[in-house]
Amino acid sequence: MSTSFGAQAGPYESGRPDYPPDAVAWLLEPVSAGTSPRVADVGAGTGKLTRVAVGLGATVTAVEPDEAMLAALTTAVPGVPTVVGIAEKLPLDDASQDAVLLGQAWHWVDPVAGAREIARVLRPGGVLGLIWNIRDEQTPWVRRLTEIMRPSRAETALGEGGPAVAAPFGPLEQQQWSWVRPMNRQRLLDMVRSRSYVITASDDERARIEAGLAELLDDVGAVGDATVGMPYVTSAFRVLRP
Repeated sequence: MSTSFGAQAGPYESGRPDYPPDAVAWLLEPVSAGTSPRVADVGAGTGKLTRVAVGLGATVTAVEPDEAMLAALTTAVPGVPTVVGIAEKLPLDDASQDAVLLGQAWHWVDPVAGAREIARVLRPGGVLGLIWNIRDEQTPWVRRLTEIMRPSRAETALGEGGPAVAAPFGPLEQQQWSWVRPMNRQRLLDMVRSRSYVITASDDERARIEAGLAELLDDVGAVGDATVGMPYVTSAFRVLRP
């Protein structure tokens, strides 16, 4: 499932939200004072996190296992170096990074092997930053949406107490940001269709999801170009390499 996203790179880019710049700035704060930090965006996808880090002045290398996603990233964020790789085996030199960031990705990583490898490429005092955009299910129609398309691995993991990160890293700091993204019907459809569960579902299951989604979007008025506000909570976690 973790390598399924390239089949829906276009819907992923359209449907998935960007990250709030304040949240990414908080992740990079320990290494950003007066510098252009060297950042590896691991599991970079189509560059949702990459572009924000670049906008904040970071020098970013995008690491992603799916070449179709990297192709979309090079279109969205031209000029950023890209390499094929995974968190457990990074094609980066020892102590070469000031920060390693993972957006919407740590739940796919072996927390022991991933932590060990990320510690290798981070300089002492460098930061490991993890971030997720999660829909706020305090809103009833959003809760109904999740029931239709099933919770993701990330939503389940965060609901059970947050990410686990192994040695040599210590306890994580956490911050949250609440915000709303206006979305029309097509973006909402793209968001659902870019999820790994939906991409890998059987034809019958995908048909059930599409039917339930069409009914829900009609009910909330997401028709044509009309937009509805999708509430998000962005959860960010950071920890320094000893």
